[in-house]
Amino acid sequence: MTTTPTTGSTGATGTYAPRPGAAPLGRMIAAQAVLETKMLLRNGEQLLLTVIIPTLLLVLFSSVDIIDTGAGEAVDFLAPGVLALAVMSTAFTGQAIATGFERRYGVLKRLAASPLPRWALMTAKTASVLVTEVLQIVLLTVIAFALGWSPQGNPGAVLLLLVLGTAAFSGLGLLMAGTLKAEATLAAANLVFLLLLVGGGVIVPLDRFPDAAQDVLGLLPISALSDGLRDVLQHGASMPWGDLGILAVWAVAGLAAAGKFFRWE
Repeated sequence: MTTTPTTGSTGATGTYAPRPGAAPLGRMIAAQAVLETKMLLRNGEQLLLTVIIPTLLLVLFSSVDIIDTGAGEAVDFLAPGVLALAVMSTAFTGQAIATGFERRYGVLKRLAASPLPRWALMTAKTASVLVTEVLQIVLLTVIAFALGWSPQGNPGAVLLLLVLGTAAFSGLGLLMAGTLKAEATLAAANLVFLLLLVGGGVIVPLDRFPDAAQDVLGLLPISALSDGLRDVLQHGASMPWGDLGILAVWAVAGLAAAGKFFRWE
């Protein structure tokens, strides 16, 4: 049986409401980004990584003289490193684990078959990461100010460092989630988080490590991000080009590798 459009008094063909079909692309991306953000913030493990651990580290090591952070207030050294840790926890660890299990359970496969293009899905995930990072940075900044933090330097350099750091860690997180099994991603992402927390210049200054180790550790994205933020916010540097260059290389390499090797099933 078929149906025909109704006609009005003028004989013109009417239209059906609601009209079937996909929503505008921008609306689909926004809706998916909101959903991704809600799921991220409702996940207890992700909240532990993204909010609780960075906050505890900032408060503990700023209040208790455990590690020698050099001249000046401890919070001035710690705050930039904890901001870098917050970016890594969301863009890398949290995104890798969440995406890995979405891939395992077939969520990505089903979303890939929806009207939302694959690149738009990744855009929505990136937007979700950025929203979460903004909330993290605001919270940690307020706490750092309460602890006596006195930042300085160029806000534009800080923004550029955070954007490049997010791109670098997002690429690495998606690469891990798209190539390893979900359980392996869970273990590897948490292990990398702990290793980089200790050896990435977040809490322990890199100059406390042997010279040979410093040369290697300084090339890591977490080291470049924490050192770059520290150069700007603690020492007033205008633009840490060396750290920006390291982050740019990691961002290009990570995103390119994720785009090439990511498996949706």
